[in-house]
Amino acid sequence: MVHSFFLLDSILVYLGSCMLFNRGSSQDAVPSDEDSDQLLCRFVVDGAGKRIGESIGIDGDILIIKSNARFLGVPLKHIEEQETVLLVKGLVDLKKACELGEHWQTKSTREMIDGEGDEEK
Repeated sequence: MVHSFFLLDSILVYLGSCMLFNRGSSQDAVPSDEDSDQLLCRFVVDGAGKRIGESIGIDGDILIIKSNARFLGVPLKHIEEQETVLLVKGLVDLKKACELGEHWQTKSTREMIDGEGDEEK
């Protein structure tokens, strides 16, 4: 248990080093529904091949990653598809990734509670 915590901690330190998040309005970065389906339910790894978490959603041009008990948001332009996993290219600002993940979680929870997207309305 201590070893896995140390491993996660080292991954998070690695991710937290530095990455610029450019939330431009480029529509090219937003994948089609077909493309986004290929990005979901895949393990996400860093440059060293260490598992960060699993992709669970896409919010605009941000990939949402479930990493233990938290959600991380990483811009799609920093994600590269490999054969069996998704690779995060470069370094990630962990604080910003956590903020994006928390924003997504709050927004999606609110949508579920408010019934947004409910076809029976």
